[in-house]
Amino acid sequence: MWQDKLKEIIYILENSNVNEIEVSFWWKKFRVVKSSSTIMSNNTNSNIEQVQSVPVHSTNQETSSIDEKIKSVTEGEELLSPMPGTFYSAPTPDDPPFVTIGSKVVKGQTLCIIEAMKIMNEIESEIDGMVSEVLIQNSDPIEYNQPLFKIKPI
Repeated sequence: MWQDKLKEIIYILENSNVNEIEVSFWWKKFRVVKSSSTIMSNNTNSNIEQVQSVPVHSTNQETSSIDEKIKSVTEGEELLSPMPGTFYSAPTPDDPPFVTIGSKVVKGQTLCIIEAMKIMNEIESEIDGMVSEVLIQNSDPIEYNQPLFKIKPI
């Protein structure tokens, strides 16, 4: 199924003034570049797939992921929003925030609440660590995959 979609993307690219298209679907990421006729493919397992005998080149994602891991150890890992909505740092306006900068957290501890479609969703820590940065203000609207906190692993 995705191969048919990829063929459509290549056809559209060939018949347009666009030189490059990057598309993600079903945990796969495809980048088609007109000038060099290459397709770059990366999925979440970092396996590189070859599609229809078109040369497939690995992007510098492996190098950048190593750089990101080094950066995350020194600065902290970003906790991303799993949904769009409104960010709340405390259960009620009168209560203190769940966490502040310097707070120690354990895996599964509630860090904030995201209101989406009138439903309050508790967002929990994915790792043990210390909150090194709070990236969102209380009551701010947030988007999917927007960084909320930086947590430095202990």
